[in-house]
Amino acid sequence: MTQAIPQFSGPKPSGKVRWIVCGLLFAAVVLSYVDRLVLPTLKPDLQARYGWSESGYADLAIWFQAGYGVAYVFFGRLIDRIGARAGYALAVTLWTIGHVAHIFFTSTAGMLLARIPLAIGEAGTFPAAIAATNEWFPKKERAFAIGIFNAGSNVGAILTPLIVPIIAVSLGWRWAFILTGLLTVVWLAAWLTFYRRPREKKSLTPEELAWIETDPVEEQRPVKWATLFRHRQTWAYMMGRFLIDPVWWTFLFWLPDFFNKQYGVKMLDFGPPLIAVYLLADVGSVAGGWTSSRLMGRGWSVNRARKSAMLLAGMCAVPIAFAASAPSMWVAVGLIGLACAGHQGFSANLYALPGDVFPRWMAGSVVGLGGLAGAVGGMLMAKFAGVILETIGSYGPIFAVASVAYLVALGVIHLLLPRYQPVAITPSESAA
Repeated sequence: MTQAIPQFSGPKPSGKVRWIVCGLLFAAVVLSYVDRLVLPTLKPDLQARYGWSESGYADLAIWFQAGYGVAYVFFGRLIDRIGARAGYALAVTLWTIGHVAHIFFTSTAGMLLARIPLAIGEAGTFPAAIAATNEWFPKKERAFAIGIFNAGSNVGAILTPLIVPIIAVSLGWRWAFILTGLLTVVWLAAWLTFYRRPREKKSLTPEELAWIETDPVEEQRPVKWATLFRHRQTWAYMMGRFLIDPVWWTFLFWLPDFFNKQYGVKMLDFGPPLIAVYLLADVGSVAGGWTSSRLMGRGWSVNRARKSAMLLAGMCAVPIAFAASAPSMWVAVGLIGLACAGHQGFSANLYALPGDVFPRWMAGSVVGLGGLAGAVGGMLMAKFAGVILETIGSYGPIFAVASVAYLVALGVIHLLLPRYQPVAITPSESAA
């Protein structure tokens, strides 16, 4: 029997089921970043032990992002068809297998064999999370919810340098992959047990369901690839991801190495600087989503609220241009942390764009294309970083690019999409 939808016009309901869902999404992002960052955290030690070159490590980053980008498109499309629950379960299963498989290799070429399935599985993280957010949150709360689960990336980046060195020193580096991989198995069981669509969730109150369905509920339909590329909204999202994702990938793959080479920080001492950086990033993630949601609550248009929040976030990244020449490690930490906060605040609003302007049944495919664009940008940035570090030996040019990436991205988005106009799809365009 179909549950009736009461017309909801009062204050926010007392039900909290949607925030439990957000908590599960947050935990999944935490675990995905822990698994993704085990290898970068171990990189200085494994490089010294097994003789890895900078270009060999850069190739690992490049091929990880290649697999991630291609699979991102696949998962975006797949999740539009099978839903967030099954899509996330498949993603976690794949990335856990790849993550644990790292224990069988010691060369960068061998590690690549494990890195590819890890990348393919992790590519499903954000398409599934955004699909679940679109199902469980009305537009007015969506960027805030995205900001919360996106903050899990920073928590994962904080936990990794705390737990991985201790495990590696105490039990050996292979146990760092095994024990962190077991955590995703626990999450998978919780996800399959708890997650359902709102109308299938018996513990959801009618009032909370009405709040969730404040925006019209749209029937799921297939969409042609050509239809996606026909709209400026798709290109705005793709170009935004192409320009900002490479900066974040650089932070993830090279920050431990930067602190090691620039300030002599050893593996067991990575914790304090990386924790400080990613705590600031956490603040930026939540603040960025909260800012636009708050402005919309005050009557601002989606267009004005999202772009104002992205402008503030982009300005936070500008000072990172001086990080490579900072007089002390903690000054560098502050500059990098501010840029990470800016990235996450910008991302929380950019990730909301597909849900803002596309029908729900198209959003996952658009998110997938954006992930591919971001991965291509990340591959180019990884190659650039590898060449710069082997020739110049300085992070200065890398941070200089990072300092302007967000303001350039906002300018491109605004040129392509002066206003957040919803996409109108004809029946012929939605045919398979």
